[in-house]
Amino acid sequence: MPRLFTALEVPPHIADSLARLRGGVSGARWIDVENYHITLRFLGDVDDRFAHDVANALSFIRRPEVEVTIDQLVSFGGGKPRAIVARVRPDPAVLEMQAEQERLMRRLGAPPEPRKFSPHVTLARLRGSNAASVAAYLGARGYFPPLRFTAERFVLYSSRDSVGGGPYVVEAEYPLYEARPALTGAGGL
Repeated sequence: MPRLFTALEVPPHIADSLARLRGGVSGARWIDVENYHITLRFLGDVDDRFAHDVANALSFIRRPEVEVTIDQLVSFGGGKPRAIVARVRPDPAVLEMQAEQERLMRRLGAPPEPRKFSPHVTLARLRGSNAASVAAYLGARGYFPPLRFTAERFVLYSSRDSVGGGPYVVEAEYPLYEARPALTGAGGL
């Protein structure tokens, strides 16, 4: 049974910039740079038939390229931090793409995603890290000039059952089309 999720890939130059923020938190297991991504819809362990249906259904999505901005580091888990993540600004285009995939997966029979979508790149999973050390890390490294890129496709990843963090395999890719300026009507064609 494959474990599947859809995501936007993080280009190598952005991943390298994020990798420079690693280190300095005890109990952190830093994610390998080549596994950085922005999850859109986690599906979990599915049978081969459902995996085929998902891959096929995703091919009908038609969306423009998405501008992605990563603007700060935060932690998930509150007083018991469980992850350090790079926050992705919740741009309407990213939110709409995720919502479309959520609706599509539910039509195929997937259970609803119980968590509110909060776009991010996971940099580290934490085990036993205290809130004060994570807060100190975020205070020192959490703010940086925004990192921007254009996502030209989204992918369907598979992963093996593990504690998270990869390795991930691209099972299918779905291009996003280049947005073209609208015709204004002023002038000829």
